[in-house]
Amino acid sequence: MSGYRRERDFDPNVAHPARIYDYWLGGKDNFEADRVAGEETISAYPGIRASARANRAFLVRAVRHLAAEQGIRQFLDIGTGLPTADNTHEVAQSVAPESRIVYVDNDPLVLTHARALLTSRPEGVTAYLDDDVRDVGVILDQAAETLDFGEPVAVMLLAILHYIPDLHEARQIMARLIGAIPPGSYVVVSHAASDIDADEMAEMIRRMNEHLAEASHVGRTRAVVATFFDGLDLVAPGVVKVTEWRPESAADAAGQTSLWGGVARKP
Repeated sequence: MSGYRRERDFDPNVAHPARIYDYWLGGKDNFEADRVAGEETISAYPGIRASARANRAFLVRAVRHLAAEQGIRQFLDIGTGLPTADNTHEVAQSVAPESRIVYVDNDPLVLTHARALLTSRPEGVTAYLDDDVRDVGVILDQAAETLDFGEPVAVMLLAILHYIPDLHEARQIMARLIGAIPPGSYVVVSHAASDIDADEMAEMIRRMNEHLAEASHVGRTRAVVATFFDGLDLVAPGVVKVTEWRPESAADAAGQTSLWGGVARKP
């Protein structure tokens, strides 16, 4: 494990998206402020816990597909969240132990746990960057110490772009990341939907934003989420509910989710 740290204030009395997500997943790495925010959002949209689990399952299926079927051996996971079961490096290295993974998040608690838990197989490498998704240049410079951007890389952006409320800025982030990876690379995105369970999701997002100090959560339509993949070749079945992206069973496909997701290849 290697890492880069940028010092920032840490206030356990202010909710943070990574820790709220941990609460939704049933984790214990959260504080009272996160639990209050988590319960208020659950009361607005009870399906959010199932949706969080569906997002994690989507990550597992996407990483396994890229490692096992597309031969990807490098992953840049931005918006990592708190470590849980089946993290990106565990899935990728279970297929190819030599895989190299760089995680990026901006919660100091994630950093603490990343150092302790995100350990690599000896054949591969796992690194952690303490940074914000908006700092694309810093992320790419630091990630280049671990990843070879002359070879294909999978960029993972799961449940993170909906914390960039300005659509133009979100598209700029995508464009810079896509521009930095070579042909044959992949991008994986999941994003909160404004057109799935629209009323409940709108209220859930409103309540969540009341508790966040810096981030602002937004939902977007499937059509808008699809534009993040402009210029790329979408992997079938395209941009769909995350439960419907290559599910392992019909029951999984029918599971509740509030997220659109997709995987695409840079030609």
